[in-house]
Amino acid sequence: MLDLIILSLHFFICFLISIAIWRGPKDVDLHSSSTGTAEMEPDGLILIGKEDDIKRSQRITAKVNGREIVVFYHEGKFHAMDSRCYHEGGPLCLGEIEDINGQACIICPWHKYKITLETGEGLYEGINPLEPSPTPQWQSKGVKQRIHEVTIDNGNIYVSPPDLSVSFDSDYFADKYKNSGDLAMEK
Repeated sequence: MLDLIILSLHFFICFLISIAIWRGPKDVDLHSSSTGTAEMEPDGLILIGKEDDIKRSQRITAKVNGREIVVFYHEGKFHAMDSRCYHEGGPLCLGEIEDINGQACIICPWHKYKITLETGEGLYEGINPLEPSPTPQWQSKGVKQRIHEVTIDNGNIYVSPPDLSVSFDSDYFADKYKNSGDLAMEK
């Protein structure tokens, strides 16, 4: 009987934790209240926010032309990429940043896919079975995640609009969730 009570309590606590995660921090929506579009500067750059604010929060999620992107501040540099993981659309804004083989990588919270902040390459650990004692080595799957160019000007952070003439695997989920509401934990 005690086992049943403990098991029930465990499931209830897991349920509460999943609700708390699902409700999690809300994304920052950078739409103008009058037009419903992101602020575009005359030079085509899109204002994301204040440099100091993003440094404090370490990351911010913004909508650019309906497309959700995430801007990270990590080890003195700003990085921007599509907010949805190229694999199955996991919310990269909730992932942890780890150093893998000398590269800063965001780890997708859903399936632990590793994506470099600098280039958007997907990384995996593989072995060469022809080696006498094969040891896992980090390998690149190629660029899978769309990266957005970040510009800092006068204390403001801007991103360049994406060049959609070149496609990336992450475009599928960026389009799938485009113009949706709260995207942070939707699956």
